[in-house]
Amino acid sequence: MLPAHPRVHVGVILMKFLPLLCLSLSLTTFSALALEDQPTLMTTRGKLLVNEDFSQPLKPFDGKSNGFASGFSGWRWNAVPRGGKWAVEDGVFTGRETLEVKHPATASYGVKFKDVVIQCQVRMNDVPLGGRKYRSLSVRTVDAKDYVCSIHMSEGGFRITKDDNDHGGPDKSVPLGTRLMPLKLGEWHTVVFEILGIEMVGTVDGQSMTGTHPLIGTDKHSIMFVNGVEGSVRDFKVWEAQPNPEWPAQKAKLIATQKAATAKAAK
Repeated sequence: MLPAHPRVHVGVILMKFLPLLCLSLSLTTFSALALEDQPTLMTTRGKLLVNEDFSQPLKPFDGKSNGFASGFSGWRWNAVPRGGKWAVEDGVFTGRETLEVKHPATASYGVKFKDVVIQCQVRMNDVPLGGRKYRSLSVRTVDAKDYVCSIHMSEGGFRITKDDNDHGGPDKSVPLGTRLMPLKLGEWHTVVFEILGIEMVGTVDGQSMTGTHPLIGTDKHSIMFVNGVEGSVRDFKVWEAQPNPEWPAQKAKLIATQKAATAKAAK
């Protein structure tokens, strides 16, 4: 015989198992958000050096920091007012510029490397400009004292550069390529940053550019995220890189495409 009040019994069952159901859905959602290993062009992945999903509060760095550049391992953030304010929020690392300082928000991960594959997702957050002319977000490599090479993003596309390595001295930033493409605010964009010897490949949302400069081959000590106004990072990984035997053929095609794209951007 059926119970007199079947709805009551169904309700009790749902109340009993709803927490487990919610947990299962939460874990499924988190798993779906995890970024799979993206294709590489110049390199293949070797040993995993960094695997940061921002699921836990960040630990203070180890070592003695030589400013923003070197001497530390792990995360260096909220170290000085000009670096803005960073916080881990629901698996996302968000940096907010301190507008009165008029300097982008910066956070660095100290790890020694030379040839690597860097992969992450980034987002330029759709917040008021607060007096800034535009939003930007960069992924940058740093040697023992200063910047080496970067991928710079804005709403209109991205560019790759050999960076100014002495902050005001004779060295200057060198543009290596520009790609015009929409990078919408409030949406996640996938970045793959390959370095091998004196070459780099920057890929954003499947669009790639490559460049060469002797400085790129230097020993690197940290990876920096630079947010103009406000931006976020998630699923940050770094691997040692090995040569991809297919790169010479792929490079010829990429350079031809890149020259056309850079020429178009210059018009």
